[in-house]
Amino acid sequence: MGRVTALLIPLVVAGLVVALGVTLWGRGDLNRFICDGDCGSSAVVDPEGLKILAAPPVPTPDTASPGPIDPAKVAAVVRGELGDSVLGPRVGLAVTGPTAADVATEADRAYVPASTTKLLTGFAALATIDPDTRFATSVVRSGDGIVLVGGGDPYLATKPPRKGADRVYRADLTTLAKRTAAALKETGTTAVTLGYDASLFTGPDASPGWEPSYVTANIVTPVSALWADQGVTRGIRDREPAAGAARTFAELLSKQGIDVSGTPKAAVAGAGSELVARVRSATLAQIVETLVRVSDNEAAEVVLRLVAVAAGQPADFEGGAAAVRASLESAGISTTGLVLQDGSGLSRRNRITPVTLVEVLRQALAAPRTSELVADLPVSGFTGTLVDRFAQLTAARGTVRAKTGTLSGVHSLAGYGTDADGRPVLFALMADRSDKDQPLQAQAALDRAAAAIAGCSCG
Repeated sequence: MGRVTALLIPLVVAGLVVALGVTLWGRGDLNRFICDGDCGSSAVVDPEGLKILAAPPVPTPDTASPGPIDPAKVAAVVRGELGDSVLGPRVGLAVTGPTAADVATEADRAYVPASTTKLLTGFAALATIDPDTRFATSVVRSGDGIVLVGGGDPYLATKPPRKGADRVYRADLTTLAKRTAAALKETGTTAVTLGYDASLFTGPDASPGWEPSYVTANIVTPVSALWADQGVTRGIRDREPAAGAARTFAELLSKQGIDVSGTPKAAVAGAGSELVARVRSATLAQIVETLVRVSDNEAAEVVLRLVAVAAGQPADFEGGAAAVRASLESAGISTTGLVLQDGSGLSRRNRITPVTLVEVLRQALAAPRTSELVADLPVSGFTGTLVDRFAQLTAARGTVRAKTGTLSGVHSLAGYGTDADGRPVLFALMADRSDKDQPLQAQAALDRAAAAIAGCSCG
């Protein structure tokens, strides 16, 4: 009997450990140990109502379906949370179903959107550019020298990333230097001059709608078609990121046995220049997934210009904004009250209505090439900018996907959840005059509103 007991005790203990581990994993408590913070959407099992299909099926009658949502009922269940004084006097709401023709709104006016602007940027990118597109950083011959040409890769790095360090593929200058050196040595070339070409993008590298301190205070990198590590070196953002990338590239070439004479200078590669070497970025779809999940301001501004290039617009803030608006209008999305001065949402001059946000989500779901935008949204309590939110809202953890928007006095949440009966609900919650001294309380009020959607029977 004693021997049997001795065998059973370890089995029972092991079973309890496994059960505890499963519970903690499901709650997201192990993220910081297993994934160094955000485990990403790939590690989260989608709730049944949140599954995003690559090709949405044609709707058919289903007697087992809980039926369509009642937008007015959804609006009623969140009204109390949105009435919290911490959110201030300007609070907006829009809710709808994935295929509903009507949208329930309250105070339907345009608000400062903050980073929910990135939903518009991401949608326009996926709708305008083939999601499998990769962007090349190249080296071409120019007379007796070579030119490093930026192709708008927002995640170009200096070094190859550690294996498994990030879910977005990062092309790197170290690999490009090795390929360039090998190609040059094949022709007997061991000494060159180096130019750099960032002319793919035009116009100002900082939006007139940004606070003047955004660049000078090291908050955002000036926008460029060529940079490495988003222009950040030891925590400092380079005021001229293209020149900084070229200097780094010169050092890497030197390590490969290629002597670079002089200081790299700005240049424009001639049409038809001979290609020496190149590296390619992650796909556009992967880039959009990352910029939406972590709310990457720099990547969003680069993508805005790539949309402008694809649409035949000037590759600057105005051209990007015009291309985004055209993409929305082409999809039948309301642009009433829309004002865009950037692609990231840093500008306080931006204005978007809650209706526009929910219609972007609904139209994204309607086509395979854009449907991943909804799947890219952070998962409540688990990933991206929602990894540390919904902590006290157990029932809503993992059942809501939403893009956050945060500036001082501005809070928004736009996404997709399921109500208690499994009905999918698209929602946008916006407040742009909230209490600046209580930002966490304002975020919590919006989280409670999203949780109320997940907890109601809203048919």
